[in-house]
Amino acid sequence: MSDRKPPRVLAIAGSDSSGGAGIQADIKTITMLGGYAMTAVTTITAQNTVGVQAIAPMSGEVVGQQISSCIDDIGVDAIKIGMLHDADIISHVARALTGVKAPIVLDPVMISTSGAALIAPEAIEAMREQLFPMAQLVTPNLPELGHLLERHLTDSSQMADAAEELSRKTGAAVLAKGGHTSDARIIDILYVPGERAVTFNHARIDTKHTHGTGCTLSSAIAVLLGHGQPLEHAVRLGRNFVLRAIEQAPGFGAGNGPLGHQAVRKL
Repeated sequence: MSDRKPPRVLAIAGSDSSGGAGIQADIKTITMLGGYAMTAVTTITAQNTVGVQAIAPMSGEVVGQQISSCIDDIGVDAIKIGMLHDADIISHVARALTGVKAPIVLDPVMISTSGAALIAPEAIEAMREQLFPMAQLVTPNLPELGHLLERHLTDSSQMADAAEELSRKTGAAVLAKGGHTSDARIIDILYVPGERAVTFNHARIDTKHTHGTGCTLSSAIAVLLGHGQPLEHAVRLGRNFVLRAIEQAPGFGAGNGPLGHQAVRKL
């Protein structure tokens, strides 16, 4: 038995039947980056690269029990939170994570790549109130960031101001993802309370195969934090993992296809 144990990473998210996003992307990412993946499934979805065909949420009690079952026996070094669906699930997740010291990366999943709504409207306020204060990092894309602040955002300048505002309101670091802007390059902005903002950017990749990028990035950052990496470096390496996975996308499906997690060998 090896003396060097992998970081134990708990992914709390929905299941994507096609394997591109959600829990399936989380497990692939955590495993490829040397972590031990555990899961608490919040929602079962029937989906593929062209859309979401059905959604069946779990009860909040069952989600909370999954979390407790993992933490009480295996332990946890980092947590990634993704799709939560409704206020009942959010309340049970918050209760189950009370007192947990591991870093939490919260990806406020609201809309799928194909445009389907993935969270009930009343759940957004519950997430803001109950889970944001627990998170070390929140990773909204541009539409999600605008939704959380109830305004329309279109460019990197607005995104930077909004990231600072959300961080100030929640006390969490915010990684605002700029893939939805019209900028020539992808610009992401990390705002940490009391510190300077850090900008990451790269050239746009000409591809439609981006299903699960947000799930993959948040899981990558979580497992890297579990390895003991500082936040800024975890974000930098996590972004590199996503870029390599996009470049290795297998081209499956008629719509926005999955990433090539299995092919990434170097960050």
